Amino acid sequence: MTAPLTNRWIQLLAGILCMVMISSLQHGWTLFVHPINAKYEWGRAAIQVAFTIFILSETWLVPFEGWVVDRFGPLPVALTGGLLVAIAWSLNSVADSLPLLYLGAALGGIGAGCVYGTCLGNALKWFPDRRGLAAGLTVAGYGIGSALTIIPMHHTIEHHGYEAAFLWFGLGQGILVCLASLALRKPEAATLATIQERLPHARNDHTPREVLRSPLFWVLFVMSLLVTSAGLTFTANLAGIARSFQVADVPVSMLGLTLPALTFALALDRVTNGIARPLCGWLSDYIGREVTMFLAFTMGALSILAFARWGHDPVMFVLLASLVFFAWGEVASLFPATCTDYFGSGYATTNAGMLHTAKGFAAMLVPLSDMLVRATGDWQMVFAIAVGANAVAALLGIAVLRPMRAAWLRRE
Repeated sequence: MTAPLTNRWIQLLAGILCMVMISSLQHGWTLFVHPINAKYEWGRAAIQVAFTIFILSETWLVPFEGWVVDRFGPLPVALTGGLLVAIAWSLNSVADSLPLLYLGAALGGIGAGCVYGTCLGNALKWFPDRRGLAAGLTVAGYGIGSALTIIPMHHTIEHHGYEAAFLWFGLGQGILVCLASLALRKPEAATLATIQERLPHARNDHTPREVLRSPLFWVLFVMSLLVTSAGLTFTANLAGIARSFQVADVPVSMLGLTLPALTFALALDRVTNGIARPLCGWLSDYIGREVTMFLAFTMGALSILAFARWGHDPVMFVLLASLVFFAWGEVASLFPATCTDYFGSGYATTNAGMLHTAKGFAAMLVPLSDMLVRATGDWQMVFAIAVGANAVAALLGIAVLRPMRAAWLRRE
C-alpha cells in the first residue's frame, strides 16, 4: 500500500494539491476587503492589517515548522496545517470585531505556513536534479490554484455574502489538505544517492546556524524582500487600484470570456503567476539561477512601469496586471532552489523557511502603500518604488550574488 508513495512524482502531486488548497487564503483576500468594510466600516487600512498578520504568521514560523519536517517528516506538519486552515476561515465567517478577524488571520497564516514550507521542502529534497522545476511546480499550485476558486468565490460573495464564502471554502480547502497530506513522505538517503544534481551545488549540508552566518544568505534575503514587497502590494491592493483607475466593473472581453476588469484580472493573474513559477524554475535549471533572476526582475520593473502608464484602460489593466504577476511569480521557485543549491538539502526545509521569512517582513510594508496613496492622491509613488525595488534586485542578482556564489562553491 505504501509503495506508490515512494514515487517522487506522486510526492510532487500530493504537495501541489495541498498548495492549491491554501492558495485562496492569500490570493483571494482582496475580494473580502471591500464587503467586510461595507458591513463594519472598520476602514481599509485596519482590515488590511489582517493580511499583514496572515503573512507574518505564515512566514515567520516556517523555520520552526521546517525543523519539525526535517526531523519527523512532512505528514504531521501538513496535516496540522489543514486543520488550522479550516478553523481559521470558519472563524473569519463569524468575526464581528477586528481582534477576532486578526485571530483568524493568524491561525490561517500558521496553517498555510505549515503546508507551504512542508510541501516546498519536500519537493526540494525529492528532486535534486530538477530542483527549480520541482519547486516551481509546487509553488505554482499556490499561485495558479486560486484561479480555480476566484470566480466561484466572487460569485458566492455576491450572492450569499462573504461570510458564506469564508465558511464553505475554508472547510472544503482544509479537508482536502488533510487528505492529501496523508500521502507525504520524506525520501530515503539511498534513493537520493542515485540522483545526480544538474547545477554546481554545495558538497556539504549546512546547518541553519551556518547559513545565517553566510553573506550569500543575506544577499538572497534582501533580494527576496525587495521583489516580494512589490508583489504583495499588488496582491493586497489590486481591487483598490482597479477602483482608483475606475475600471473595476468595466466589462472586458478576451479569450471568449466577458468579465468585469477586476474579476478578469484576478483570475488571469493567478494563471500567469502560476505559469511563471515552473517555467522560470525549469529555465534556471539550465541557464543558472542568477541569470534567470536578472531576466525576471528586469521584466518586473518594466511591467510595473507600463502598468502605471497604461493601466487606466480596462483591457490594458487586465493584460499588464497579468504581466506584473508573471514577473514576480518566479520568486517562490528561484529563491528556495537557489538556497538549497548553496547550502545543501539536508536542512532544506529549515533553510528555505528562514529565507521565506523575508515575505513576512515584506508584508509589513504593504500597509504603507495606503499611507502613500492618501499622502500623494494616487498610486504613482507606490508604482515608482516597486519599479526601483525590482531593478535593484535584478542588479544584485547578476552583479553581486553570481560572483559570490562562484567563490562560495569554489571553497566548498
